[in-house]
Amino acid sequence: MAKQKTLQDLTIKDNFMFGAVMVDEEICRELLELVLGFQIAKVTVSREKCFVYHPEYKGVRLDVVAADENSTHYNVEMQVSRKAKPGKRSRYYHSQIDMELLRAGQEYAALPDSYVIFICDFDPFHKKKYRYTFDMVCREDAGIPLEDGSHTVFLSTCGENEEEVPAELVKFLRYVRAGLEESTEDFKDEFVKRIQDAVRNVKASREMEEQFMLLEELIKEEREEAAKQAGRQATVETLKEAILAILDHLSECNDMPVDDIRQAVMDEDDSEVLRVWFNRAVCAETPVDFRRAIAESLGK
Repeated sequence: MAKQKTLQDLTIKDNFMFGAVMVDEEICRELLELVLGFQIAKVTVSREKCFVYHPEYKGVRLDVVAADENSTHYNVEMQVSRKAKPGKRSRYYHSQIDMELLRAGQEYAALPDSYVIFICDFDPFHKKKYRYTFDMVCREDAGIPLEDGSHTVFLSTCGENEEEVPAELVKFLRYVRAGLEESTEDFKDEFVKRIQDAVRNVKASREMEEQFMLLEELIKEEREEAAKQAGRQATVETLKEAILAILDHLSECNDMPVDDIRQAVMDEDDSEVLRVWFNRAVCAETPVDFRRAIAESLGK
C-alpha cells in the first residue's frame, strides 16, 4: 500500500499546494503573465473555488479560478497524469465559465474573454513543446479568427523547444517537474524563488495542515463512495445479463417472443428487484411463468 502523503511531502505540482500558493494574487498574476505573454494589472482569485468540497461540482475542486481588471476569466489546473480527450476537457471548463457568467445576468455579446490553462507534468500532444496555445480560426482561411473570446493553453514540463518560449517559463516548468528534494534547489529565477518561499510558508502553517487533512479525508470518502456505486452498477449489469440469458433460453425452448419482458429487465436498475427476478427466472419453465413472476413482484 502506498504511503499517504502529508503536507510536508507536497510540491507545487500537487493540486492542494498549487491552489494554496495561487491564492496569493500577486503570484497568480505573475504566473498568468508568464504563461500568456501580456501584462495584467490586477487579478482577483476566487478563493472559495480553489480547493474546496462542494456538491455542485460533484466532488473536490482543485483548480485556480481568477479574473482580471477587464473581467477576463482564467481557470488554471495542474495535471500530473494524462487525461483522456484534453480538448473535450478544455471545452467543459470554458462552458463552466460561460454558464456562471450567464447565470449572473451577463449578455452573450458582453461575455468577457476566458483562458483555460493546463499545466501538465507530461507532454499532452507528444510534440515536445513547452507551450501549446489554441484559438478558434477558420479552417479554410487561418487568417480569419472566430473571435469568440475563448483561449486554451497547455503547458508541458517535457518540452524541448527552449528557443521558442521565454527562459523564465522554461525555469518555472523545470521547477514544476522537480521532485521533492530537487524542488528546493536554486533555479536561478526570482519568480520560482517566490513560489518556493510560498510553499515553505504553506508547509509551516498549522491551518493549512488542517485544511489538507480535511481535504484528504473528503477525497477518500468520495473515492470510496464512487467505488461502491461502481460495484452496485456492476451488480445490476451482471444480474441483467444473467436474467436475459435465462430468458433467451426459455424463449428458444418454448418458441415464444419475449421482447416485452426483455425491455422490462433492461429498464430496471434496482438491484434488489433484479435479484428477485433472477430467482424467479431460474425457477420459470416458460416465458409466461417469468412474465407472471415479474407482475407478482411488482404487485400487478
